[in-house]
Amino acid sequence: MALKHALVRSTLSASLLAALLPAFAQQAAPAAPAAAKPVPPISFFVTSVGVGKGADLGGLEGADKHCQTLAEAVGSGKSWRAYLSTQALDGKPAVNARDRIGQGPWHNARGVVVAKDVAHLHGDTHELARLGSNLSRSTALTEKNQTVKGNGDKPNEHDILTGSQPDGRAFTDGADHTCGNYTSSTATGSAQVGHFDRTGGGNTSWNSAHQSRGCGQDNLVATGGAGLLYCFATN
Repeated sequence: MALKHALVRSTLSASLLAALLPAFAQQAAPAAPAAAKPVPPISFFVTSVGVGKGADLGGLEGADKHCQTLAEAVGSGKSWRAYLSTQALDGKPAVNARDRIGQGPWHNARGVVVAKDVAHLHGDTHELARLGSNLSRSTALTEKNQTVKGNGDKPNEHDILTGSQPDGRAFTDGADHTCGNYTSSTATGSAQVGHFDRTGGGNTSWNSAHQSRGCGQDNLVATGGAGLLYCFATN
């Protein structure tokens, strides 16, 4: 009888162990790693180089071509525009930078969202202005996924040509804010620039910090820039 009870207990123990083993194995097995999210295609960058002729970019057409060429060199198949406003000149109406860059969202070369849309980029509402866009020194990368020299670096190249007011629109006064709509490389005239690193000069605006000290390449360098541009994908 004792042997019979022992056999029953042994059988029950084996059955219980067999039932519990899968649960133990499931708990012991390492969790499968979460699938990495694909990095969105680049849709915003600061040009790694300028055109090289100061603020003479060949007008908007030349500036857009510069953005497009740099983007295609890193494999982008999108359509690109330079973030530039032009002033009313020679019978032609003004053009607002904010109206020519698409609708967003825009991602840098690492897939980080720089701005969700045009309103977020420019802080169109009180709430958006309080929060601010995500365009900063750490996110304003070149098309090559490289950082840009900013305030404190040598040389400082944080001045980015925009010709724009803080809301992304063209200036309407009689002064030259675009170096003749980006056709001049002389020492006279000026262009409005922003600071991608949001520091220096008492103004943290990414798109409308101050005017350059002329339109030539040497003038832009003396101001703290290199004739660089913001480029946005429109699709």
